[in-house]
Amino acid sequence: MTQHQDMLTYITENLTRYQNELMELVKIPSISTVPEHKEDMLSAAQWLKDYLLKLGYQAKIFETERHPIVFAESVDADPKAGECCPTVLIYGHYDVQPSDPNDAWHTPPFSPTIINREMFGRGTSDMKGQFIATVAAAEAFRKFHPGKMKIKFLVEGEEEIGSPSLEKFLVEHKDILKADIAVNPDAGMISKEIPMITLGLRGMASFELIVNGPNRDLHSGSYGGVIDNPIHVISTIIGKLHDEHGRITIPGFYDDVLELSSLERDSINMISTNEKTIKEQTGVNNLWGEENYSIPERIGIRPSLSVNGIFGGYTGKGSKTIIPSSATAKITIRLVKNQDPKKIESLLKTYFTEHMPDTVTWKMNNFSGSKAAKTNPEHPSNRALIKSLEEIWGKKTVFKMEGGSISVVNIMESVLGLESILTGFGLADDRIHSPNEKLDLDCWEKGIKALSLFFYYYCEQS
Repeated sequence: MTQHQDMLTYITENLTRYQNELMELVKIPSISTVPEHKEDMLSAAQWLKDYLLKLGYQAKIFETERHPIVFAESVDADPKAGECCPTVLIYGHYDVQPSDPNDAWHTPPFSPTIINREMFGRGTSDMKGQFIATVAAAEAFRKFHPGKMKIKFLVEGEEEIGSPSLEKFLVEHKDILKADIAVNPDAGMISKEIPMITLGLRGMASFELIVNGPNRDLHSGSYGGVIDNPIHVISTIIGKLHDEHGRITIPGFYDDVLELSSLERDSINMISTNEKTIKEQTGVNNLWGEENYSIPERIGIRPSLSVNGIFGGYTGKGSKTIIPSSATAKITIRLVKNQDPKKIESLLKTYFTEHMPDTVTWKMNNFSGSKAAKTNPEHPSNRALIKSLEEIWGKKTVFKMEGGSISVVNIMESVLGLESILTGFGLADDRIHSPNEKLDLDCWEKGIKALSLFFYYYCEQS
């Protein structure tokens, strides 16, 4: 039996333990966006520190202005290996999205439950499950190949709110974060049968638009037809952000968008995206989007604008005849390579200025912004990952430009000079950010095994 087989067998034998460890972490409602969960955030950070200490890493908690960062590193790298001993910095985040609406969950969101080889619970897929998989793979690798690689972990608690403390932490702790490559397992796969590597991520700019009308809610019988309604105003403006062809109407929005070559578009479209499957997954009658672009292109290489929420006035049961005093809309814009979040903010502000009637006042708040990212498929780390995935899955690896955003990828590149490889074993139907989030345990087990091989093959190439 080869060392590879020993390592893979060890993972299979310890899979139940890995699942139990993941369930312990999922039970902690580490919701970063809600102040009431601050203690839970501290508990999750402490759990991770204790977990990594138990596995033989040096681990420490660093306080930030909001939520703690956990850092750990192995102490068993072979000093004789010198430059031949690579250092890998593994990124993770322990914060999760709110579980609302809780009554839509089939099982309690923070009581992880396994049903038919799927684990349900908030954070099982995004990304507590992906992080535990990486730790498990590193444990198996270190057991059978001790001292062959320096492994570091950086686990933040603010990814779901835009990582506001991360850049400052990286700048202040460059010395301990030195590495040859960053591994970010916060991506996913298109299906459990086909191995995939993410080569790029869209960036994101997040905003809030607040429109104010009268100084209080007014009786609609006394003032209807005389006072402009902030909900009407905000709805009209939002409704004009797209044209009938699915294009964003903000002047100058597409000026910096790079058109890909036919060869690059063909490569992206090698991933078969079934329209019927998306309809079944989402429950919609028909798909929508920018004309003349395929589904993978709309998701991966074209920018998009989404209104995430709109509220104002009376939203309780029954009727209340008012003209509301204000209305609010939450907006996120997904950006592609070459678009600058600050420029997009300026364009959006100009758009609102030109379209807002003088019957109301308004303001726009900027929550976060990150640029799009792209990795090199020929980097030795990606070649090692391709080999590992294909050995476990027995199929050719495909590549994807991901529609989501992970701001840490750009921050690590700009501050630490580190390229990131993007992997992960969450699936499209894992319902991340939604009720009944889940993790496919068969795919997860394969992912642990593939990552353990990745560490070995990357050492081989370094």
